[in-house]
Amino acid sequence: MKGKRSAGLLLYRRADDGPEVLLGHMGGPFFARRDAGAWTVPKGEYEPDETAWDAARREFQEELGLPPPDGEAVPLGEVEQKNGKVVTAWAIEADLDPATVVPGTFEMEWPPKSGLRQEFPELDRVEWFGLDRAGELIVPAQAAFLDRLAEHSGL
Repeated sequence: MKGKRSAGLLLYRRADDGPEVLLGHMGGPFFARRDAGAWTVPKGEYEPDETAWDAARREFQEELGLPPPDGEAVPLGEVEQKNGKVVTAWAIEADLDPATVVPGTFEMEWPPKSGLRQEFPELDRVEWFGLDRAGELIVPAQAAFLDRLAEHSGL
């Protein structure tokens, strides 16, 4: 996994009871019964010939089936996940109805060593969360993005 890079967009909105962020629950059988640590910024991998910004926008479209929103992009920097993947993210203030999401899919052998290939959604659900709850659910390394967003925007 070392050397892989991923980029994504973290949407946020201001709600009556405080700021909220849009996270996606990772699809597929490995995360089906997990909640804590199974939510992520909508993101995806990219190759060296693509910029992180272009990848973040492309992956938003691929993962959610919706065009990335316009608006000021707040750089949230990078984090390194436990698996060695480096994730770069930007925050954009925007609203989105989770019911409009049409997730992209991926294929994998399941069950393992069965020879059967199945298709799964990249994200099996997308929801808005307050920052505290998001911090409990997000992939641990990505929690730094929530802290950086709160610092930058005074949320």
